[in-house]
Amino acid sequence: MRNLTATICLTLAILLGSVTLSWSAEPIAGYCLSGTKHSHSPITSKCSSAYERGNYQTAFGEFQLLAKRGDANAQFNIGQMYLRGHGVPQDLQIAIKWYTLAAKQGNAGAAYNLGVMYRTGKGVLKDTKSALKWYNAAAKLGDLDSVFTLGLMYQKGDGVLQDYKEAVRWFRLGAEKEHTSSLYNLGKSYFFGQGVQRDLVYSHMWFAIAATSGDKAAIQAQDITEQKMTPAQIAKAKKLARECIGKRYKGC
Repeated sequence: MRNLTATICLTLAILLGSVTLSWSAEPIAGYCLSGTKHSHSPITSKCSSAYERGNYQTAFGEFQLLAKRGDANAQFNIGQMYLRGHGVPQDLQIAIKWYTLAAKQGNAGAAYNLGVMYRTGKGVLKDTKSALKWYNAAAKLGDLDSVFTLGLMYQKGDGVLQDYKEAVRWFRLGAEKEHTSSLYNLGKSYFFGQGVQRDLVYSHMWFAIAATSGDKAAIQAQDITEQKMTPAQIAKAKKLARECIGKRYKGC
């Protein structure tokens, strides 16, 4: 009832022109507060200051009004609020409903979340086929976490037939966009000879590139790989890494 009242009041205020919505902060890389409990999609390139402050009632009213009009980002944000129980009782099934509406309109974050939920059985029966469908949809929209997850699923045989070559294909796609975990796992693939011929020089190269982001696992893996290499091999790997970065990770 309180949410309904807030929505009605907000709608009337907008129609009367007496209220400005609380869109203020600028998104970073197309996302608001990424990696935090208040992460959400921007609306018309603006973040919700109400949601960022934890003013859930106001934020829900803003998002709901636009979501019902078909705004995919607002639909995703409503899904986020139901997933987290922010201002509404936590309800994973309602979250899935809103994520599905948003994903069908091309919201990559919603498609990724659906992939996670179907893969893990969170709020729905575990369904690898549906998980792959939504991860692939998100990957096509440029979601790099989905690209990486697909690689990981094929690498580990997680719900799919283990296929190292397919895993490497996905990791390479992520690496070309400088996705650290994809870079690191390409290094692992070359180190163990999974999906590619074993090659410590290329393994070191990919670990070194991943390590430039400060990734501790990549730094450690680079050191371990060096212990198995000659000075000439290490020099070659470092040269290849510099060239690869210069080529923006394509054709390495």
